[in-house]
Amino acid sequence: MATIKLPGLIDAHVHLREPGYTHKEDFYTGTCAALAGGMTTVLDMPNTSPPTDTPERLTEKRALADSKAVCDVGLFVGATSDHPTDSPDDAYLPVATQACGLKIYVSETFGSLRIDELGLMHGFFRTWAEKAEQSGYRSADQPQGIGPIAVHAEDMMLPVCLNLSQLYAVPLHIVHVSRRSEIELIRKAKECGLPVTCEVTPHHLLLSADTLPQLGVRGDMRPRLATPDDVVALWENLDVVDIFATDHAPHTMEEKNKPEGTPGVPGVETMLPLLITLVQEGRLTQDDILHRCYTRPKEIYGIPNQLETEVEVDVDQSVELSDNQMITQSGWTPFAGMTVRGKVTRVILRGQVVYDGEKVVASPGYGTVLYAR
Repeated sequence: MATIKLPGLIDAHVHLREPGYTHKEDFYTGTCAALAGGMTTVLDMPNTSPPTDTPERLTEKRALADSKAVCDVGLFVGATSDHPTDSPDDAYLPVATQACGLKIYVSETFGSLRIDELGLMHGFFRTWAEKAEQSGYRSADQPQGIGPIAVHAEDMMLPVCLNLSQLYAVPLHIVHVSRRSEIELIRKAKECGLPVTCEVTPHHLLLSADTLPQLGVRGDMRPRLATPDDVVALWENLDVVDIFATDHAPHTMEEKNKPEGTPGVPGVETMLPLLITLVQEGRLTQDDILHRCYTRPKEIYGIPNQLETEVEVDVDQSVELSDNQMITQSGWTPFAGMTVRGKVTRVILRGQVVYDGEKVVASPGYGTVLYAR
């Protein structure tokens, strides 16, 4: 058995579904799945019911996470069309330093979190920039500041967000990049000195539209699986990618099989073995994993150090991924049937064993809610 030790890793993009959708996932089941996957910190998105878009709702969500999470959790606040933008929105100023960042959905989502008007987008970038004048942007040396704006921006909406980022000097993080046009545009933006970072998911690195016939409803996700050429482009531009993140978006299989469908796939507990398998195949290095699942997420979101924390992984152990292995409440994986190398055998968080290789042994509430004041 060849065991390696890693720091507590970070999944900077998860949907733990609480409040409102706890039949899919909640703060306890989702953070248990995270620990089983070697993640000791997750950053949770705001598209819940109700959405996390006011100080009151962020406070309520923080209380839920505080009572249930077994790993550390940061919470995004969401931009919403329910708020005016003719002046800096006071609803966001009190919560800016208490959230890991502002999430703006300018592409596919539902309800009031969909921002598809330039005036609204302009207002949120301006508000965030004005808040930064008071608090600064968060970093390891500036923990009291505010985080970046994270956007789901596909196709023509991506250059709009890049231009607003440049105009207001606002750090911009592009989530789940999936297409050649997007990653090449981000490369050009970085070369021009724009304050932009980006992430890619394992499923967009490993799956394509060509695999949809085999995946069926398990391949329904947003962004949609792209062409094989898009996948090649992600690998060709891997040096541009700052973060590997899962966009862990659990649904029940009953929901996935409905005619109307429900886009999204779970992933928080399969990312690390998938990445270790790519290391074994020579497509990545262990440093690639550390850089994109630890160093860069910490830098981009100003995530504090976790003392006495490590993840032990048997990199020689082969595991065939299956639905019945999954700890996530959704109980399935799009990678079912795939053999991977690497099994998380122990996770220690702040000096306490929280996962023993078979089960989570931490009590609900052991995790810390980040940026809380």
